[in-house]
Amino acid sequence: MPRAAANGIELEYETFGDPADPPVLLVMGLGAQLTSWDADLCRLLADRGRFVIRFDNRDVGLSTKLDGARVDVLAMVAAALGGQVIDAPYTLSDMAADAVGLLDVLGLPAAHVVGASMGGMIVQTIAIEHPDRVLTMTSIMSTTGNRAVGGAQPEAMEVLLNRPPADREGAIEAAIVASRIIGSPALFDEARARRRASEAYDRCFYPAGTGRQLVAIMASGSRDDRLPGVTAPTLVIHGRLDPLVGVSGGEHTAELVPGAELLVFDEMGHDLPQPLWPAIVDAIVRHTERVPASG
Repeated sequence: MPRAAANGIELEYETFGDPADPPVLLVMGLGAQLTSWDADLCRLLADRGRFVIRFDNRDVGLSTKLDGARVDVLAMVAAALGGQVIDAPYTLSDMAADAVGLLDVLGLPAAHVVGASMGGMIVQTIAIEHPDRVLTMTSIMSTTGNRAVGGAQPEAMEVLLNRPPADREGAIEAAIVASRIIGSPALFDEARARRRASEAYDRCFYPAGTGRQLVAIMASGSRDDRLPGVTAPTLVIHGRLDPLVGVSGGEHTAELVPGAELLVFDEMGHDLPQPLWPAIVDAIVRHTERVPASG
């Protein structure tokens, strides 16, 4: 896979489809590598006439790690929840600038931006801070940063905060347990979860980066006062059974962005289950057709 020098760091990325097609930039969530955008899902989008770009955020996968930035994650999360301003190594604004820097490297003046979970927070930030780079925005299983909405169930929050075992077998088993807890109950595929967890561990196991990304979320605060100014056509996708980011987070996002469309899947949790790919791809393709690639 190629690497791009963007915003002072290096980002590992991969593309699918014809560069002449409308570009779709996929932004993944907390601690998740670009491979969490399954290659077959990316190909479904590419087969529908989209130039698909997936990448590793900073501090995850094969992109730049901020090893020198050590943080006490639990202490900083507790401080943020207590209303204190925390000094994070970076924020969602920095991660949004990373993504825009990747568009620069690819020579793309603008793209359809699609983000899942923390990735949804990042694409919201791109739409707020870099509106000229966004053709359309799709925010999936995400929220606005307002802690009154999108709350996590206790078991899901515990999964988020637990540091996984460092050994391969232990880390894989922990990832499977986490996938079962936060995923779509009726659509959970343990064999697929094991395969994906194994591949992710072998590609890059780096929980320290996940902690810093979590602190970035906490330090970035609410976007409630800025989302009403978003002008990009917006699609919000959420699962009604999401235990990690409650459906109210998606509902609130759609309420704040003018003209936003809300699509809720009754059987979906906090994941992108394969049986829903056709419907998700259809929704994204229809949404991106609202604005031509020329903007």
